[in-house]
Amino acid sequence: MRDTAIAAALTVIAVAAAYGEAHPTNPGAYFTGSHHLPHTPDAAFLLVVLAGAVLAWRHRYPLLVLVISTAAVVVFSLLGYVNGVALLLPAVALGTAAAMWPIRRSVAWAIATTLVLMGATAANNPLGATSGGFVIIPANMAVALFAGIAISNRRAYVDSLRERAEREARRQVDEERLRIARELHDVVAHTMATINVQASAATQLLRDRPEQAAESLAAIRAASKDGLRELRAILNVLRHADEPADPTRPVPGIARLDALAEGVRAAGLPVTVTVTVTGQARELPAVTDLAAFRIIQEALTNAVRHAGPATATVSVRYGAADLDVEITDTGHGGSPASESNGTGHGLRGMRERAAAAGGTIEIGPRPSGGFRVAARFPLDEANVTPTPQEAHR
Repeated sequence: MRDTAIAAALTVIAVAAAYGEAHPTNPGAYFTGSHHLPHTPDAAFLLVVLAGAVLAWRHRYPLLVLVISTAAVVVFSLLGYVNGVALLLPAVALGTAAAMWPIRRSVAWAIATTLVLMGATAANNPLGATSGGFVIIPANMAVALFAGIAISNRRAYVDSLRERAEREARRQVDEERLRIARELHDVVAHTMATINVQASAATQLLRDRPEQAAESLAAIRAASKDGLRELRAILNVLRHADEPADPTRPVPGIARLDALAEGVRAAGLPVTVTVTVTGQARELPAVTDLAAFRIIQEALTNAVRHAGPATATVSVRYGAADLDVEITDTGHGGSPASESNGTGHGLRGMRERAAAAGGTIEIGPRPSGGFRVAARFPLDEANVTPTPQEAHR
């Protein structure tokens, strides 16, 4: 509809102007001597109407419209009629085509159209071979060509920005999926490992020491409740991404280390957990706080799974420009082969979390036995707020 409206307006203007050129109020301004304006019958203006009307389809059939519009003006010119304003109609068709075609093709058609129109005009020009519209043809076509190329370049630039934005959006979606997958892995792995060991202990103690079995079952209930709460929190992010988060829900972080260690101790597991925090405690960036907590959680989960009777120690040190986290255990079971060589999801997740927070991590067996995970996260001293006193646990 837009192209039709534009074509109709251009056609009306071109026909009115062509009629005015054929019937000037002051013919002496055009001619001197024996020259005279030829009579232009009304039917001849149908060629101008055709040259303008086809512009309604210039975006759908750019080459066909250019050829028809140019041919109509060529015939009008060869008949010896004044073609000044009519020459603008093929220029419009050329500009539209140039905005849709490669530059080389556009330039080739612009040269061909210009030569054809100049030849037809010079062949029977009532104003003189090189007078009247003849002199404006190169300028008309050059302006149309450059305008079309400029529009094409602008469209290509906008398309590249849109494509770049789409790629960035897809990258962010992929990163968010990976983050959620890590969250789910950490929560499920820790919860299920605790439940599995506690259930095994409860099975062995149920007949001989039912009171201790009851403690293991209670620990299973607490671990499953905590795991379900964290799973709901993660899933709520997906279901209600635009809704405000629940301010009463605790966020996993260093502040919850005591609760994490207590959950392992309460299970009655053969792993004893000791947590030590030194240095001046401070508010951490959210990504660093969460990454440190999840790394500790995953390391303790691996200790519960593989270390056997052991002691696990968690050390957190607040430095002036960094945060150091170290988890060691004295277990004899070590980690599975896939975990030891770094191909397991747990160790890979710890490395990815450390890298996402801009930190480094060392993972491997200790020379004296057991396993060690040590991570260091850089801190911007200007962007953290220390608490009034040092925190020691």
